[in-house]
Amino acid sequence: MPNIKIFSGSSHPDLGQKIADRLGLELGKVVTKKFSNQETCVEIGESVRGEDVYIVQSGCGEINDNLMELLIMINACKIASASRVTAVIPCFPYARQDKKDKVGSRAPISAKLVANMLSVSGANHIITMDLHASQIQGFFDIPVDNLYAEPAVLKWIKENINEWKNCTIVSPDAGGAKRVTSIADRLNVDFALIHKERKKANEVDRMVLVGDVKDRVAILVDDMADTCGTICHAADKLVSAGATKVFAILTHGIFSGPAITRINNACFEAVVVTNTIPQEDMMKHCSKIQVIDISMILAEAIRRTHNGESVSYLFSHVPL
Repeated sequence: MPNIKIFSGSSHPDLGQKIADRLGLELGKVVTKKFSNQETCVEIGESVRGEDVYIVQSGCGEINDNLMELLIMINACKIASASRVTAVIPCFPYARQDKKDKVGSRAPISAKLVANMLSVSGANHIITMDLHASQIQGFFDIPVDNLYAEPAVLKWIKENINEWKNCTIVSPDAGGAKRVTSIADRLNVDFALIHKERKKANEVDRMVLVGDVKDRVAILVDDMADTCGTICHAADKLVSAGATKVFAILTHGIFSGPAITRINNACFEAVVVTNTIPQEDMMKHCSKIQVIDISMILAEAIRRTHNGESVSYLFSHVPL
């Protein structure tokens, strides 16, 4: 493909390499360093004049450093006369801070702030995956393609769970009901949801199961898991309600704090995540974690965007 350059930030170089390999391209040369006062410095090592530039940087690890690095890389390409700069952000940072709650009336809407920063830095287009709240697309005045891991999840379920025709897809909270009903409809199986009450952030107080999982395989589906308190509580609830096996499928496996210990102690057959966030270290400490590769979905989105083709095919199909 002519007139296209792909650069990878330092948050997830492995994913950047996989995307470039899939497209048959070399990753662009970029040098990232830090000054002694911890300022980030990025130097683009090749000409991007008149090129269609894609920068792959996920919101994980040292999130603030990686976000700043992405903004600087976008700006560096923009002022080096790139014709278009697209930020490919598989896991969007600060996506959970997308609204003011009734309780914290002075809370920030940080996802909107990040959207403004990306626009001001010079990004012309955003490609992301499974936004925590789809209204974040409306925070931008530039086009945002929000891709879905759902087709890859359906493929994994059919290939890896023998009893998938006798399963119930479960949402660990009311907010994920739409995601779960969509998957249940595509598989033609039942769904259930767990209503949870929180006393404070990251701590679940009480859970109520709405739906039937008795003598069935329960598949918990969510967009992200951070400390894993919710999904581990949910797994216990499902087992006590008579589920024969419990799987968890998550798009973004953040796994911070006590997450790995909780998963190891929980009754999961497997916890399946995509590689929007690097999982190599997590897999060393937890044998239950399995990874779905979504680099081909992102690569195909880049190819279609570059060639001016429709991206909506990817909402229901996994590219071969």
